[in-house]
Amino acid sequence: MGVDYALVHLFYTIPPAIALTVLYRPLLTRLDAYKILFLITIAVVATTPWDSYLIHNRVWTYPANAIVGPTLFSIPAEEIFFFVIQTYNTSLLYLIFSTPTFHPVYLCGETVNDGRALRKWRWLGQVILSIGILSGVNLVVQKEEGFYLGLILVWAGPFILLLWTLAYQFLLGLPWTNTILPITVPTLYLWIVDTLALKRGTWVIESGTKLGWHLWDGLEIEEAVFFLATNLLIVFGLVAFDNALAILQAFPLMFPKVPVLPSPVMLVRGLLVPIANYDEQRIKGLKEALERLRRKSRSFYLASGVFQGRLRIDLVLLYSFCRVADDLVDNAGSVAEAKHWITQMNRYLNYAYLKDNKRDSKSMEEFVKATFPPSAQAALILLPTSYLSSQPLYDLLKGFEMDLDFSSGKNSFPIVDETSLQIYASRVAGTVAEACIELVYHHTSAPVTEVERQDIVRAGGQMGIALQYVNIARDIKVDAQISRVYLPTTWLKERSLTPEDVVKAPDTPHTEVLRQKLLDQAMAIYSQARAAIELLPLEARGPMRVAVESYMEIGRILRKPGYRVKAGRATVPKMRRLEVAWTALSR
Repeated sequence: MGVDYALVHLFYTIPPAIALTVLYRPLLTRLDAYKILFLITIAVVATTPWDSYLIHNRVWTYPANAIVGPTLFSIPAEEIFFFVIQTYNTSLLYLIFSTPTFHPVYLCGETVNDGRALRKWRWLGQVILSIGILSGVNLVVQKEEGFYLGLILVWAGPFILLLWTLAYQFLLGLPWTNTILPITVPTLYLWIVDTLALKRGTWVIESGTKLGWHLWDGLEIEEAVFFLATNLLIVFGLVAFDNALAILQAFPLMFPKVPVLPSPVMLVRGLLVPIANYDEQRIKGLKEALERLRRKSRSFYLASGVFQGRLRIDLVLLYSFCRVADDLVDNAGSVAEAKHWITQMNRYLNYAYLKDNKRDSKSMEEFVKATFPPSAQAALILLPTSYLSSQPLYDLLKGFEMDLDFSSGKNSFPIVDETSLQIYASRVAGTVAEACIELVYHHTSAPVTEVERQDIVRAGGQMGIALQYVNIARDIKVDAQISRVYLPTTWLKERSLTPEDVVKAPDTPHTEVLRQKLLDQAMAIYSQARAAIELLPLEARGPMRVAVESYMEIGRILRKPGYRVKAGRATVPKMRRLEVAWTALSR
């Protein structure tokens, strides 16, 4: 009896597990736990008979003075624990880097994302892996010095080949931080741990079954291949899992109902959907929507990464619609053109919200394609109007009409007092917040009465007003450059100013005082509405905190004494945004 192997865990595998758990805990979801347990179960079930065979055939052995004693099929308890802890650590590392990834945009159809071109890489990978498996069979049959290496290739190769065949598009298309990094880091780390263990004699590879080659002094080539293969299996398995989830979640027509924890059978069904059946227009539309979000709002782009499943997809689509509508109006060459686009947007909503027995999605799509520029079409077609209320969207367009009042004539400044400011903010931002809350309740099953739900939706509208006030406070100079002043005219009069004065000189001390006044109101509204976030369904509560706090951090920066807005805007450093997000999730 000994504790050498137990000490390997105590010093080298458990500390990383603790550190990764603490780091990822605020992000951990039921689905994440399901993934990890799923992978651990497969790892233990698949590795136990193989490991037992190696021990019985004395490919490797464990000195009696290195292990505590209990075994399962001759496998020491410490070894069984290794199956679990390695899978756990590598899975957590993968999750840390892949959580922000919006997986549906990496689906590859026949034409989108070079789906056809990727097939040659699938075949190449299959050929290479097949050669590896056949080489392993040959080494096993010979039962000489390459026996251990052959057993590794014969055991791991078919699993890797299967996962490659099913998920090669994701394995090739995902960012390297989702694939190469979570394979490389734990592999290198375990190579070092294995080197130390082999030198100490914690476990022994018997002569006659190994080639005698070393990757470096003390590390047998077989052990290097083993840890590389096992981490490949873990990450490939997780990628295949996410590939299946992306298919299930991205195509509601094929999979109308997807449980939070889909069964293995459903996951396999997803992976087996032919790419010819993918809705390529939807994939392209999702890619456009995500890119639009990434370019236009760093705060909400960060927050979107912690929402899950179809809720995340629909929130991205909602933002894309709002952004496209805003851009059509703002980028118009004249007031007449801007009014034309608002009219067409109203017509679009009329089409979208016809009663069910009159709604014709095909005719609506034809109207969109005939009326709107190509860059705007997907945002309108993919908006989930079947379960979004129409009124917030109509009110959003009324907010755009208020923007046009700035151009309706000389000295036209529609934000005359606090009431008009509140109406404007409610229309352009409160409506969007209300729509977001509606999507939350559509995609979750938390028990809530209609009265409670409406109260929370209204609180969401108030929070939207607070965020818009921050936006206005940030953009005073930017708005002045296009002759817009959203500070109430009554406030300006109190300082002996006019909107024209702000347009000419937006950086005066008087303007700064009014900026702070607006931020004070934003913080007061935020403080009143913040409690409603904690009444949201659990799966949306943390992500919604991130969305709100990420944007309110802009307001906090603007309130710092002596802070100067750069290039007309206040920015939050990336590391500070991450810190704010992590803190919001940790509450």
